[in-house]
Amino acid sequence: MNPQTAKQTDWKLDPVLMMFAALAIAVVMTWLVPSGKFARESNGLVKPGTYSTVNKDISRSALLPRVVEGAGLKPASPAAILTAIPAGMVKAASLIFMITALGGMFGVLRTTGTLEVSIDRLLAFTGGSTGLLTTLLMIAISVGSTFLGLISEYLLIIPLFLALSKRLGLQPMFGFAIVTVSAKIGYIASVANPVILMVAQPIAGLPIFSGFVFRLVLWVVFMAVGIFYVMRLAREPAVLVTQPHATPLSGRHTAIIAILGTAVVTLVYCAAERDWRDSEFAAFYLLMALLIAAVGGLAPRRAVHCLVDGMRSMMLAGFLVGMAKGVEVILQNGQILDTIVNQLATWASHLPRAMIAMALVFIEMILGLLIPSGSAKAAISMPILVPVAHVAGISGQTTVLAYLMGNGLINMFAPTSGMLLAYLATADISYGKWLRYSLPLFLILTVLALVAVYVAVAIGY
Repeated sequence: MNPQTAKQTDWKLDPVLMMFAALAIAVVMTWLVPSGKFARESNGLVKPGTYSTVNKDISRSALLPRVVEGAGLKPASPAAILTAIPAGMVKAASLIFMITALGGMFGVLRTTGTLEVSIDRLLAFTGGSTGLLTTLLMIAISVGSTFLGLISEYLLIIPLFLALSKRLGLQPMFGFAIVTVSAKIGYIASVANPVILMVAQPIAGLPIFSGFVFRLVLWVVFMAVGIFYVMRLAREPAVLVTQPHATPLSGRHTAIIAILGTAVVTLVYCAAERDWRDSEFAAFYLLMALLIAAVGGLAPRRAVHCLVDGMRSMMLAGFLVGMAKGVEVILQNGQILDTIVNQLATWASHLPRAMIAMALVFIEMILGLLIPSGSAKAAISMPILVPVAHVAGISGQTTVLAYLMGNGLINMFAPTSGMLLAYLATADISYGKWLRYSLPLFLILTVLALVAVYVAVAIGY
């Protein structure tokens, strides 16, 4: 490798370096942005009109890594670039363990050879048609996210789709895009997404899941664009590496496929009805690994080695999730998130009526970079933005739509999104490569989103 090539490689968008940069920017923001806070209800929702500034000691003493108890609020010390990482990992511990447990399960699954057999059967079902295969899979995945709020659960199937890409003779980005684009578009439209709508719509004084017809139309339009965009990665006709019926389906393979199918149904049910979260998912993935190893006939020692190897492969994903959470820790400790929300709402209130709804989309995008959690962002921003929109004559339904659009769009490539980083680490795809691929689609969908909220205002949605 010549020096010029080595220099270019050094400056690629490495996700760890990007997160260090994000941590540094968060520290600087605590020095430049005034601190303030809203009063909050007992359920954590902010009270509109209660914003007040908080005195902050901006002096050389604030540069010290430790803050003396009772000394008052200070900006983040430069040392927070490092200390926020373990703090973030502690806060995201359950998610990190879920990711590593998932990796362990797939380490065991790959050893059984079931993935390859499943791909053969899938290709046989569609006759090897890339177009039909892509359309059916993307619709199925997006239905899960837009109607059920599935997102972390799809980490489970990313290795399967990478294997599918390889089987078709296509680049890994094709399989990764099938999952990620479908899931993200599902969240953008959120036709009946309980994870988002059960928080956002009550704040706006709306019945949960109301207004779903307009969002359903948007989902169909966005999905058509997404499918067309992903299909640009495919070669027509696809070049199969082997014939669809090359590998016979053994009894062990059939049993493992049945276990996986049951697992997916169990995850969906327990997430919706039993309020399962990351800790329960992690335990469930470990149980799945044990069952797959037993049914697959793996010796205990080999099964444990496969489990550990799989968990090791997800260490980077877990570390990135902790770093992303560290950014949020710095901003929260500096008490500047409420200030940012208040300033953005004030700015939007001075715009012409036709522009306010579109401005709300961009506001939610900005907040999405600072507050990756969709439900947490709704709890902070919606109580402030709904009154602003109401004064301008914009309905609560349209305000919720703007929130959904902004939240879903920015999470397509937000470097502070722990789940996106986990997706990328699972697929071993660099953030820079994903950004270059997804940015044109993001711009197209952003234009469509702005048109959608403009139409919503015009028709009184």
